[in-house]
Amino acid sequence: MSVRMILASKNAHKLVELRRILEQVGLDIDLVGISEFPDLPDVDETGTSFAANALLKARAISAFTGLPAIADDSGISVDALNGMPGIYSARWAGTHGDDEANLNLLIAQLDHVPAKRRGAAFHCAAAIVTPEGDERVVEGTLDGVLITERRGSNGFGYDPIFMPLGHQVTTAEMSDAQKDAISHRGRALQALAPVIEQLIPKAKKH
Repeated sequence: MSVRMILASKNAHKLVELRRILEQVGLDIDLVGISEFPDLPDVDETGTSFAANALLKARAISAFTGLPAIADDSGISVDALNGMPGIYSARWAGTHGDDEANLNLLIAQLDHVPAKRRGAAFHCAAAIVTPEGDERVVEGTLDGVLITERRGSNGFGYDPIFMPLGHQVTTAEMSDAQKDAISHRGRALQALAPVIEQLIPKAKKH
């Protein structure tokens, strides 16, 4: 029987992506979203790092539901913006989760930035917290450059303008499998998999 766990996010894209990645690494987890718990309180992301915010969310959701909780916090850091948007990536344009507005603002801010200064990186911190109080955090990074015009319709967030180093396509032009193999979230979740197996041995498929 699969292990029931909760993903501390309202982002439906993340739920689909993380289910797929956990399946690929051989963990039998019934990963549910917080929409299944309508009375869950909102968790303020007051941390000063991706890792701190991931832990804040995982702790609060695990404590409320009594389930092991996985949370991630991710974003993009842009060289020309001194590492911003960083932890503010999801609300860069002012409204949390407005991907279109965030992307439009970033494109506008980089309008006159030359190619050599368009370096960027996606970052992800993934945390697991169990009801017994076990806590772990792992991180993943994907380096790349930002192009001037959006390309591709897969993915979400800043994917349409992010081209990973060594590739000639954006992450929005990649298939799910291609993106999972290199993405910051994929790398973080793959690193988290053995941690989950250690903390919850029955999650591993036999």
